[in-house]
Amino acid sequence: MSEPPLPSKRRGRLFRFGAASVVLLGVAGYLAVQYDSGGSGGPGCRVVSGKGDGATYEFTPEQAVNAATITAVGTARELPERAVTIALATALQESALRNIDYGDRDSLGLFQQRPSQGWGTPEEIMDPVYSAGKFYDGLEKVPGYTRLPLTVAAQRVQLSGFPQAYAKHEPDATLLAAALTGHSAATLTCKGRPGATRAADTDAVRAALARDFGRDTLEPAGAEVSDTADSSAPSPASSAAPTAPSGDAAVDSDGRTVTLPVRAGADAGRKAGAQGWQLAHWAVANASELHIERVAYAGREWTAGGADDQWRVLDGETDGKNTEAAGDGAGEVRITTAP
Repeated sequence: MSEPPLPSKRRGRLFRFGAASVVLLGVAGYLAVQYDSGGSGGPGCRVVSGKGDGATYEFTPEQAVNAATITAVGTARELPERAVTIALATALQESALRNIDYGDRDSLGLFQQRPSQGWGTPEEIMDPVYSAGKFYDGLEKVPGYTRLPLTVAAQRVQLSGFPQAYAKHEPDATLLAAALTGHSAATLTCKGRPGATRAADTDAVRAALARDFGRDTLEPAGAEVSDTADSSAPSPASSAAPTAPSGDAAVDSDGRTVTLPVRAGADAGRKAGAQGWQLAHWAVANASELHIERVAYAGREWTAGGADDQWRVLDGETDGKNTEAAGDGAGEVRITTAP
C-alpha cells in the first residue's frame, strides 16, 4: 500500500521550511565567498584604537575605499579631524558608506543627497569626491560646528527626519577618522586580494591619488602626472583650491612602486608623520580596488594577504613606537602594486 498523503497543512509547513533553508544556505554561501575573496560582502578591513583601549571597527573593502575618499577630501581642504568624523558618521548612517544609486525619494550616493533639493545632478552626486565636497561645503557654513554635538552638526547639513540616528555611529567614525587622517599610526589593516582578477598598474594608483587628494599630491614641484590621471579626474569640491600632502610622486625602476615623499611642515603645518600615515592608510584601504600588494612607511610594512594582515616592523628598524603620527621627521610612503 502506498503511504497516505500528508495533511495539506503539514505539506505547506515542510515546503516553507525547505524554501527558507535553501534561501539561507544561498545567502550564507554568498557571504562566505565574498568574505574569502575580499569582496564587498565580508568585513575584510579593520581599524583599532591608537589609544590602547581595545576599541575596534570592522568594515568592508568597499566601505574602506569610500571612507578614505571622504577623509582625503576633508584634509585636502585643511579641515580638522572633527569635520572628517562628522562626515564619516553621516555617511555611515545615510548609506552605510556605500555609494548606492537609490534611497528615499530621489536620494542618492554616500550622503543620500537629493538632486531635487539642489545638491547636484545624479551623476555628480554619485561621484564620491563631489558628494563629500558638497557635504563639507554645508558643514563649513555651520557656525562652531567643531564644538557642537555630532548629531546637531550633521543635522544642520542633512536636515534628516531622524537626526538622533547619527549618534550611534560616532565611536566608529572617530576610529576611522583618527586612522584615515593619519593621526593614529599603523591602526588600519585590510586583508587585500591583489591580483585576484587582474593586476593594476602605477597609473591607476596615481590617478586615484589625484582624484581623492587633488593633483598637488603628485605634482607640487612640477612632477608630471600620467595620462591616466588627466585633468578629467574630479577634484575635491570647494570654493578654494585644495592643498594636499606634499611630495613628488615617482615610479620606481621596478615599474610597480609609487614613492611619495613626505616633508615636515607641509600642508598648513600638519605633521609630516600624520600626512605619511594618511597616505599609507589610504593605500591599504584601496588595496583590493587597486590591487596593491605592499605599503611601507616609517619603518613598518603592510602586505596584502599576510598571515595576520598587520603592520610589521621592518628588519633593522625599531619597534615603530617612536615613529608615531605626531612626529616631525621626513620620510616616504611606498605603494607597490601586484606583479
